[in-house]
Amino acid sequence: MADSIMSKAATMEIPINSNGDTGTLPEDDSLEQDLQQVMVSGPNLNETSIVSGGYGGPAGGIIPTSSIKGPAVRFNPEYLDRRRTPAAGPDIRMKSRGVGLPKSQSASSRLAQHTDQHPGSSNNNAGNSTEEVSRGVAVEKLDSVKKWGINTYKCTKQMFSERFGRGSRTVDLELEAQIDVLRETKNKYENILRLATALTTHFQNMVQTQQALGDTFTDLSQKSPELQDEFGYNAETQKLLCRNGEALLGAINFFVSSVNTLVNKTMEDTLMTIKQYENARLEFDAYRSDLEELSLGPRDAAAMVRIEMAQHDYQVHRDKYERLRSDVTIKLKFLEENKVKVMHKQLLLFHNAISAYFAGNQEQLEQTLIQFNVKLKPPGSDKPSWLEEQ
Repeated sequence: MADSIMSKAATMEIPINSNGDTGTLPEDDSLEQDLQQVMVSGPNLNETSIVSGGYGGPAGGIIPTSSIKGPAVRFNPEYLDRRRTPAAGPDIRMKSRGVGLPKSQSASSRLAQHTDQHPGSSNNNAGNSTEEVSRGVAVEKLDSVKKWGINTYKCTKQMFSERFGRGSRTVDLELEAQIDVLRETKNKYENILRLATALTTHFQNMVQTQQALGDTFTDLSQKSPELQDEFGYNAETQKLLCRNGEALLGAINFFVSSVNTLVNKTMEDTLMTIKQYENARLEFDAYRSDLEELSLGPRDAAAMVRIEMAQHDYQVHRDKYERLRSDVTIKLKFLEENKVKVMHKQLLLFHNAISAYFAGNQEQLEQTLIQFNVKLKPPGSDKPSWLEEQ
């Protein structure tokens, strides 16, 4: 029976229709019945043989396989049910997989379904957009570096031309004179600040020495009965001088702090604006010289495009130069007013405090401190606290 089944299976042709389904033939029923019987009872492997030649070959080509053992073949009844079911249409293969197609889908719904079924595509799009953004940032950085290089080259060329007397520069005589005066004034005020700081250091050392001397006189007045009065008078004098010295030291510290603010903050801020103004002036002259050179050259189409671009750059740097020149003028005016007001107050404080201290007028010294709202630091306030030391 097994030989007849294999001969039928080998010689049988299965027609395929246009939908890819197998057609129904008269021989299918007998073949299916034989297959069902074999699958239910199982083939007899002891009687099975393998044909090494083609059909109609000699008998010597048959090799017995009684010694070959293999897994048992199980019957699947659903296979026969699917073969007996008639073709229902073009969707029969999708229905056999348990998937139903909708009647119609719009482009957006198909796109959404594709995105749901393939989530990696959205990640690829996000990766592409990130790549484009990073590429755009790199291009912007490259353009900025290119512009910086061109600007640096033009400014360096203009600076050497001015230094060797080959190029012209824009000069505002009145503003340049005010800038020179400011720089000279700053140098002088820095010298005042340095000397006042040195005076503060020395005077503080003297006050500390007077305090230590007064403590020593007090100790000796208690241990020397025969010189108790003399040591006591000197101890009181040194303590009074120390108290007045601390008041004068507070006034000098206030003076130093105010001058330091004026020199290192107010004047320095104005000088920073002046430095920006000078850089803008150099850039303006560089682009002005570039425009003049292009204007003296040929006037073809390419040259006219370069002249137009140079004219635009010249106008941009001219506006920047004029804006900074206006800022410098305004800051110099306000700086002069602020300097006069601050120094008038500080010089009056310094004079009155020094005069009252060396005249021994304690009341006038205290009045001076009250007049200029100078607050004295308590003794030992400069030392770090116990928590800060830990």
